Amino acid sequence: MKKLFFHIFFIISVITANGQYYLRGEIKDEKNQPLQNVKILLHSNNSFYFTGFNGGFGIIVNSLFDSITVSLDGYEPKLIKVNCEQWQYINLKTLPSNSNSNKHKLISVTKNLDQTSKKRWFIDKETYFQLVENEFVNANKFPNIGFSLNVNKASYSNVRRFLNTKSIVPPDAVRIEELINYFNLHYREPIKNDVFRFESQLSSCPWDTLKQLFFLNINAKKLDLRMIPPGNFVFLIDASGSMDTPNSLPLLKAAFQMFVKNLRAIDTISIVVYGGTVGVWLQPTGGNEKEKILKSIEELTASGDTNGEAAIMTAYALARSTFKKGASNRVILATDGDFNVGLASEKSLEELIIKEKQGGIYLTCLGVGRGNLKDSKLATLAKYGNGNYAYRDNMNEAEKVLIKELTQTFYSVADDVFIYLKFNGNLVNEYRLIGFDNKRDAILDTTIDIDGGEIGSGNSVLAIFELVPTNNQLFKNELSQKEIIAGIEMRYSLLNDTSHLVLSNYSLANFTEFKNIDKDLQFATAVAMFALKIKQSKYIKLVNWADIQKIAFESYNQSSYLQSEFLQLITKAQEIYNPKKQRKNRKD
Repeated sequence: MKKLFFHIFFIISVITANGQYYLRGEIKDEKNQPLQNVKILLHSNNSFYFTGFNGGFGIIVNSLFDSITVSLDGYEPKLIKVNCEQWQYINLKTLPSNSNSNKHKLISVTKNLDQTSKKRWFIDKETYFQLVENEFVNANKFPNIGFSLNVNKASYSNVRRFLNTKSIVPPDAVRIEELINYFNLHYREPIKNDVFRFESQLSSCPWDTLKQLFFLNINAKKLDLRMIPPGNFVFLIDASGSMDTPNSLPLLKAAFQMFVKNLRAIDTISIVVYGGTVGVWLQPTGGNEKEKILKSIEELTASGDTNGEAAIMTAYALARSTFKKGASNRVILATDGDFNVGLASEKSLEELIIKEKQGGIYLTCLGVGRGNLKDSKLATLAKYGNGNYAYRDNMNEAEKVLIKELTQTFYSVADDVFIYLKFNGNLVNEYRLIGFDNKRDAILDTTIDIDGGEIGSGNSVLAIFELVPTNNQLFKNELSQKEIIAGIEMRYSLLNDTSHLVLSNYSLANFTEFKNIDKDLQFATAVAMFALKIKQSKYIKLVNWADIQKIAFESYNQSSYLQSEFLQLITKAQEIYNPKKQRKNRKD
């Protein structure tokens, strides 16, 4: 009996010593439905486990901290660092090829979207997503709205290109949130150790006295420039025949040469080119060998057809072979976007980009050229690669993206970031999110999925809502200004950790007349009005160019070249869109 007791005690002691923690959690899909038979690889012992009927799992582990890889056919695999004292909430995303017609994700979730037909614009061989503008939503019936905070800035410089060539801008080329956030307005440093900082402001609406504007500003922390991790960058340069124009490959070469001059010895650069052939143009080279890198860029010439799929595969293989843990591992695709690959190849291309993203290699897209720009394709690839998308129409833009905003472009502080708001129906009758418009293909689907994205170091994201208050005088009352106009919940993942963190906050009804709010917010309003005007939005038909010009002139920062340039763009747009001039031309 004593021997039996001793054996039982020994077994319990072994289990206690070697299995001290119990890792538990649940795995669901994007619609919050449980997923069974999900394969879980526990890295500490290289063993496999599976979820049950309700998506739950429980695993005995030997240490408090571990890591797992979860995978299921038809879904993106995830590598997750886990704390065994915390319940794991894990969501898997559907692979693009497993979705109906390779559907697009929603940028924002709103209700009652207008499905009426709209005019399609064709600019040579350029392609743009068809966008459907967000409508006003009843706050009592649908108080919740969510949107992705992954804001690119390509649309502004592309719009500038059209206006500088005295051309009407295709409405679908105007992504309002990208124009507003091009200037990184109203940046406020988060409190020490915080990743984000929220600020909000309620004000009067300059184009409609019966409505009000609600500004929501999210600021990401700045990385210490002395502590920026190494960069492992693979330039993937399109050197095909379509790039043989002054504003294509020559602009790219000059831009990358500018970028190289700021490299550090700890950074690594590789170059893959594609045109008539695909190949490694420059093997991985340290940032201290600048002359070697600059010379290789200068020797690039454009010719041949485009094989984008093989080129991207080669670039990722090179990035994988030089992968640096803790570094910014990134493929930088520079092209007009004309890949000449079939539908099957596009699906495999997207799956490759998603897989590499999970492994820590991101994709940034830099668009160039005119007449052949595949804006929609570049935006999609950047989205799948958890990177950003910029369009360079001149050298000033290249300097902005690759030098002045280097950390915003290439160094992230958070991934998979999206935000939810719940409006107070006692204060707000209706609301409308300006910009963050959905692709037509996405909203035709009845599912509601938001696709988050990355936020770079020192980024300021500004969202503007147009509100119909329950009482136009309500917010001007001191008592009502202490009420909560909206609750806020932001979800995000820190780098190299795909588990979601949740940050909750709220916004007060802090009404201030438009003329008295921060100048940055006034300027952002002028940019929003400008974007709505050239987009030919039905929500701003009564606004004239003089109204926009006045607000911009009274609020712009005179020391900012970009803001001064915006005033010139308003004048150019007025000359192109002015109805009186158009009627005069028709008479002639």
